Amino acid sequence: MFEDGTGLLTIGELARASGLSVRTIRYWSDEGVLSPAARSSGGYRLYDPGGVARLELIRTLRELGLGLAQVREVLAGERTVAEVAETHVAALDAQIRSLRVTRAVLSTVARRGSTAEETTLMNKLARLSAAERQRIMAEFVAETLHGLDAVDPGLQDRMRRTAVHLAEDATPEEVDAWVELAELIQDPAFRERMRRAVEINAGERRPAEPRGRSPWFAERLVELVVPARERGVGPTAPEAEEVLGALFGDADRGEALERMTAGFDERVARYRELLAIVNRQPAPPHAEDFAWVVAALRARAGR
Repeated sequence: MFEDGTGLLTIGELARASGLSVRTIRYWSDEGVLSPAARSSGGYRLYDPGGVARLELIRTLRELGLGLAQVREVLAGERTVAEVAETHVAALDAQIRSLRVTRAVLSTVARRGSTAEETTLMNKLARLSAAERQRIMAEFVAETLHGLDAVDPGLQDRMRRTAVHLAEDATPEEVDAWVELAELIQDPAFRERMRRAVEINAGERRPAEPRGRSPWFAERLVELVVPARERGVGPTAPEAEEVLGALFGDADRGEALERMTAGFDERVARYRELLAIVNRQPAPPHAEDFAWVVAALRARAGR
């Protein structure tokens, strides 16, 4: 209640009226955001009705996550609530992005059972800037293509334009996919495998095929295998030989299998899948078709 008809509240009365603790109100008062209207003869702080309204605004702004410095600016009339809110939204967005990255890294660490060194590396990879992510991809493509002068310039150009667009509001799954992708493309063994894949695609382009188009072999494989699979032709069925003949001609099936498994293994497929996840693109199609061809070749190569 108001003290002795003066219209002023003690800090204890203000605490009971607001539901806040005396300690909190005293702290805000000490910080200069809730100044008392007067002091009693005994030196106790007293607050007027305006202070009550001020306290409610302070509590609201604090519950929204604003710091005392920002609250002080609003109360002093230096900035409007809207201006402070806009700044705070931007700060929250940055914090949310950081928390997503943190969650993704911790989830990956827990799933992999990572060591301290691996955890440090994953955290650094996850927090790279967009320019740094693109630099890693560009280095990967450059090393993959180095020395492959016979590769179609159109294909080379498309590979060099391979982009990594991790969204600012990336989900933990997307951040996780980027970390795995970054580790993969920095692996020397995988880079060599990708070189082999590029060589196979380039080498299988039919002579009349215009330069600059997507690799003929992959297109032709899908063109032949999809109808066969839809007809229920299994990789071990006699009819599968017709598909293999159209793809590889009279080439030794063992050699064809070696080329296929060198260029289209699970890690290459995973690379394409991860890139699609990071860039929010549809999952790469026809992995089953490549697997069908490998199974058909293995059945005939006795492996």
